Amino acid sequence: MELIYQIMVGAPTLMLLGLGTVSMFAPSRMTKNFALEPVGVAGLSTIRSVIGGLFLSSVALLIIGFVTVQPQAYVAVAILLGVVALGRVVGLLADGFVKDVIPPLVVELVLIAALLGAFFRPF
Repeated sequence: MELIYQIMVGAPTLMLLGLGTVSMFAPSRMTKNFALEPVGVAGLSTIRSVIGGLFLSSVALLIIGFVTVQPQAYVAVAILLGVVALGRVVGLLADGFVKDVIPPLVVELVLIAALLGAFFRPF
């Protein structure tokens, strides 16, 4: 059961670490992934700071929560991802359905479920 717990925290941590690292240090590689077209250096800076910062601060919270055995940090990251997912749903409703939005929305919901599962540890 401990292995399941480690996977439920470790997989989201690694995914967010990868996204955050690339966003922070190679933002131009993330423009296609995020369907963004940054305007000059300021746009790249926004990808580094806002997107990279969001992901990497989430990683820090997950690591702190895991190391200190304070799983409330998982809920904090689940809330962040939940608001991101809510933004996607609002976009679907306000801008119309686009199938390209569904895969990242599903990934976000799976990450939320994993983190809340790790917090509640029903096993």
